[in-house]
Amino acid sequence: MKLIRVLNILHSMDCGGAETMIMNYYRKIDRNKIQFDFLLTNVNHCDYEDEILELGGVIYRIPLLTKKEPWVYCKAINNFFKEHKEYKIVHSHTTSKSVIPLFYAKKNRIPVRIAHCHGSKSESGVNGIIRSALRPLLKFVTTDYFACSKDAGIYLFGENYFNLGKINIIKNPVDSSKYVFNKEKRLKIRRLLNLDNRFVIGHVGRFHSVKNHTFLIDVFNEVHKKNSNAMLVLIGTGTEQERIKEKVKRLKLTSSVEFLGLRNDVADLLQAIDVFVFPSLYEGLGLVTIEAQATGLPCVISDTIPKEVNITGLVKCLNLNDSIENWARKIIESGNIERQNTQVEIIKYGYDISKNAEWLQEFYLKNYERLAVKYID
Repeated sequence: MKLIRVLNILHSMDCGGAETMIMNYYRKIDRNKIQFDFLLTNVNHCDYEDEILELGGVIYRIPLLTKKEPWVYCKAINNFFKEHKEYKIVHSHTTSKSVIPLFYAKKNRIPVRIAHCHGSKSESGVNGIIRSALRPLLKFVTTDYFACSKDAGIYLFGENYFNLGKINIIKNPVDSSKYVFNKEKRLKIRRLLNLDNRFVIGHVGRFHSVKNHTFLIDVFNEVHKKNSNAMLVLIGTGTEQERIKEKVKRLKLTSSVEFLGLRNDVADLLQAIDVFVFPSLYEGLGLVTIEAQATGLPCVISDTIPKEVNITGLVKCLNLNDSIENWARKIIESGNIERQNTQVEIIKYGYDISKNAEWLQEFYLKNYERLAVKYID
């Protein structure tokens, strides 16, 4: 059978939740049958770019979609599909903005057009209004509906489509074998990071307002008042990073907050942490919370994150309107557990990558055969 190339459409391939999920699938699918290519609007070199090229993927770039000159993007994507007739499957990950690339994919007779939702809430302001206006139009250009959770699916495609079974819930899986708790590894990493005898709170996520780092720093400040041996480890980069560093400096916490930047060893770093804290304003699912649980790590998260993320009983959900003191208390309480191997739970609830990758691969193959074969020259 001819190699099937699937075109993934996103802004970038940096280390975000959706991007990490895509890479988890990409590494596991049979790349002799399915190959991923990427159409991006970010002109900068992306975190996963080198790995994509090593795995055999191709990266294309077109201009960013803007409110001021949307026609520039529209013309570019229309021309792209005219020039690249090899694509019979387009998988768009840009929430309601998927309407635009999928419209042009339909116009250019691409038969399999997937809209994939990774979030459960719109932005505020003008962008939020635009996204809300685009959502109802998706049904006219989309052949298949994907979402990372029930909340995300209902948000983008509507409750009626969910009840009718039209939405495929594509779980954000992890390679559970990489995350199994290992006491020796934990001690080794804590020594390397000078974390011996520290109470370590961890967070993984880009520095963006939705991740709520400023609240996290306030909570950690309260934890530190109660336990001067506490340490906060922040993994990731982003536009808000410098502002957060300034806040840490103002609160005189510099020696107790570690900025580790982008890392390719998150599975190992989670071993060294005592409590994972994730106070996001909203998430489609929150893949890193699954990763944290895969290492047996207790998690304290905001109740805005979908409830199905709690698959091990290790997750405590708190309201963002709760007091800083209550958050600090729950975090300190959560650190008093003995870590366990949770791989059985990860597999049981369908969050291990192997089975999920098999399903997605079969989906592509079946739909390619069913819908695309008549278009092949």
